[in-house]
Amino acid sequence: ARVFELSGGQRRRLQFLLELLDEPNVLLLDEPTNDLDTEMLRAMEDLLDTWPGTLIVVSHDRYLLERITDEQYAILDGQFRHLPGGIDEYLQMESLSTEKTLHELAQPGQPASPKPERPESAGIELRPGSKEHREAEKEHARIDKRLVALSQHIADVDGQLLETDHSNIAALTELSDKRTSLVLERNQLEERWIELAEKLA
Repeated sequence: ARVFELSGGQRRRLQFLLELLDEPNVLLLDEPTNDLDTEMLRAMEDLLDTWPGTLIVVSHDRYLLERITDEQYAILDGQFRHLPGGIDEYLQMESLSTEKTLHELAQPGQPASPKPERPESAGIELRPGSKEHREAEKEHARIDKRLVALSQHIADVDGQLLETDHSNIAALTELSDKRTSLVLERNQLEERWIELAEKLA
């Protein structure tokens, strides 16, 4: 096909291919997965994942960023911040920022309530055989099962995101919100799991 007959996405791919033929050692990519169908998206991810040079990528596709980059950064509250914990850390910080804003809007002029301090007894081990110990064991086992289920749910949503047409913003947003909620629940349960493990040790 002649170049003028190609679609927008095909022209982007052609332009990218021409750049790669020059074998650059640094690539600056701005939303490289826009206008790509699922098949081409996977091909792009495979290519960039094995790229021997330096990649600097700006993208809203967090799964692409997690796969092809070693370090992630984000703009949060007007500041450029490094995310050692990756995209999950970004989602947590964004969620906390949203909750704080909603709290402040709901109670104008009222300072946000401080988080309750962790009781001193939180780190104390439970006496084996006691009622509290048995209840903690049951809760620990329930959380363990729930964490396994949540990890599977998140993996399922990740698969759905990969299969969803990237031009379908509504579907992508819904799946993204669902994943954020699942990750937040998993993080909270992991904290509780660790707390119970310390008590049961």
